[in-house]
Amino acid sequence: MKKFLKSEGGQSFIASIFCIILGLLIGYVVLLFIAPQGASTAILTIIKNFFYYPSSVARMKYFGSTLVKTAPLLMCSLSILFAYKVGLFNIGCSGQYTAGTTAALFLALGMGMPWWVCLIAAMVCGALLAAISGFLKSYANVNEVISGIMLNWIMLYSANMILTKVKESTSPYTYTLASTNKGAMLPSLGLGKLFSNNAYMTLAVPLAILIAIGIWVLLEKTTFGYELRATGNNKNAAKYAGMNEKRNIIITMMIAGALAGLGGAFLYLTGFEQWQCTQSSVPGMGFNGISAAFLGGLSPIGSIFSSFFIQHITAGGAYVDKSLYSAQISDLITSVIIYLCGFVGFLKLVLKKAADKKEGGAK
Repeated sequence: MKKFLKSEGGQSFIASIFCIILGLLIGYVVLLFIAPQGASTAILTIIKNFFYYPSSVARMKYFGSTLVKTAPLLMCSLSILFAYKVGLFNIGCSGQYTAGTTAALFLALGMGMPWWVCLIAAMVCGALLAAISGFLKSYANVNEVISGIMLNWIMLYSANMILTKVKESTSPYTYTLASTNKGAMLPSLGLGKLFSNNAYMTLAVPLAILIAIGIWVLLEKTTFGYELRATGNNKNAAKYAGMNEKRNIIITMMIAGALAGLGGAFLYLTGFEQWQCTQSSVPGMGFNGISAAFLGGLSPIGSIFSSFFIQHITAGGAYVDKSLYSAQISDLITSVIIYLCGFVGFLKLVLKKAADKKEGGAK
């Protein structure tokens, strides 16, 4: 137990669990203020999500749908934490996610390209957009937060204009993949059958998990990963040690952008959603990736579980009693947990001091 409390992973786990429990308690208090008679049922419904259905077939189907939305969220989470490890805050993740979505859908619907070409294009476009922020940071000392926010909006309206060419004539939504280009849909590999024939369950889910593991290996077990982390800890020291800190910053942003772009493709190439060409707000998936990254302790492996949890309770809000509460109540609880994630570092420090004090007292 002592080793667990002193380990980085153990401290992150305990701090994250504390944030989740406290966030749920605060959400419950809010439900009590709105309509106390249904508060207990509502909070349990949000936590249950797909367990709300009595049928095992329905539960597996909607469990699969939760995983479908988890895959792109995980990619955005990886994008955020990868940049953060190098001392960068990739607030432009939403724009990169949008760039990947735009490239994937335009090639799929407008040019009839297969799914693997669309995936590569999504990665490239996300990487190129992020490279702009990386280049400005390296050579003009422009804060990546400022450039990222501006690029988010530029990319949103660019996406609306580009995808208007492949939208339905009677609605603001893009064509459906199933009726336009089935070859652009991500292959199921038989996963759909495991989740009650959920047509949206594809290789995106296992591929996202494999990428998360790959990012962990890259950051923790390779010389390149060590260089990136060293640049994040102290770019002047890294430069003195012979590392090219400007190159590392640009490469880091490009990898982060590629991950976010891939996230957009992972969602829209399943056919689960269509892009709305009149959309006036930046996709929230990139911003939710921030919470998933910090709730997961800035660990690629931890982000797998935190991404699933955030998507789980977000989807659970759809099942609350609409006569008493808004479906967005789950978004409120998620927002509270996101806010509390800001204290994860502080909680880890408290746990570390407590463990050190206990060890010192034992001696």
